[in-house]
Amino acid sequence: MEKKITGVVKGIQPYGVFLLLPNKRQGLIHISECQSGYVGNINQLFTVGQTVQAMIIDIDEYSGQISLSLRAMEERPTPRKYGSKHTWTQRKTRLGFAPLASEMNGFVCEALKKIQKCLTVLRSTDNIVQVVKYDGQKFR
Repeated sequence: MEKKITGVVKGIQPYGVFLLLPNKRQGLIHISECQSGYVGNINQLFTVGQTVQAMIIDIDEYSGQISLSLRAMEERPTPRKYGSKHTWTQRKTRLGFAPLASEMNGFVCEALKKIQKCLTVLRSTDNIVQVVKYDGQKFR
């Protein structure tokens, strides 16, 4: 459709603005078609009696309702160009299975220290667990 038409604001509702068109018909500019982006308060954009030029985007054949748009008449904003996509890798540190394997002894030592602390707590309660022997490397 996309025909420009001038009308007078006859009513403002939270969902849009009603325009009286030259042929004595009424059209609606839905709030999503008022402007690009977020519309916080539609009453700040329009007043009753204001003359507005809009574009017809649809006419319902069954009901005869006319859908209008101001947003269709705006220049489309140019999309912002973002920098190159950054991948969160650390190629310099060479993370992978080989470095993890070289650090495994440290991980195991830390885990064994935590287990040793747990064993001293368990030994003090005696009626929960009985550990026969722990020599720092194996449970027996």
